[in-house]
Amino acid sequence: MDCISSTQNKRVRYVKSLQTKPRFRRSERKLVLEGSRLIADALLADGQPDIALYSPEKADYDLIAQMQERGCPLLPVSEAVLQHVSETQQAPGLLVVFQLPRPPMPAVPERIMILDGVREPGNLGTILRTATAAGLDLAILAPDCVDPYNPKAVRAGMGAHFRLPLVESSWNEISRYCRDLAVYVATPSTSTRYTDVNWLDSWAFIVGGEAHGVSNDALELARYPIYIPMLGGAESINVASAAAVILFEAQRQRLAEASQ
Repeated sequence: MDCISSTQNKRVRYVKSLQTKPRFRRSERKLVLEGSRLIADALLADGQPDIALYSPEKADYDLIAQMQERGCPLLPVSEAVLQHVSETQQAPGLLVVFQLPRPPMPAVPERIMILDGVREPGNLGTILRTATAAGLDLAILAPDCVDPYNPKAVRAGMGAHFRLPLVESSWNEISRYCRDLAVYVATPSTSTRYTDVNWLDSWAFIVGGEAHGVSNDALELARYPIYIPMLGGAESINVASAAAVILFEAQRQRLAEASQ
């Protein structure tokens, strides 16, 4: 097959649109992964590759062989075309379009993360990555969150999108979903430390956005406000860092219980 060198090629323009147009991603139910590590991880998680653009000089041919086995069309392209399509500063040798991941929903989720107005895609992806590593069952995106399939969010998630069930819901739907759970929210205006919580029970935890914190809807839903003690005059920490601190305390309690 001849190497594609025009950015006006129909399939090149298609991949570019998936990278830059959230509504188009949603309508096509596709996303783009860049680089060998993310692509290999998605394949391990049974992600479904749809089409691949690769540099004949730089591509990982082990991955290309895996995609050939799955019947994925492979398109050799020039370095200039890869750079045009890429959302990174230095394009990798391989970009692959995948079907939007749909990890199986748990029948009765017991550990839920609710993201409330998280607008920075890197933070959102990092939180999803942390939630996956901490063993959560489900992530729910409340209104006003950034598109979880934004390229920056996908890169920061490092494969979490293919492993952690993710839904986008209204607050009414979230309230119904969490009616049998203890719902926690991180806020400085409380006296309950996050380490004082019994995280062995079934729960949902709300993490607020970067600019304005938790919304009124979140505060109405959450029955148990908690806080992270801070020293050195700090009033707050990054939203992804706060989520990691609390989620891994919950994981620590579960591991300690399991070892007894």
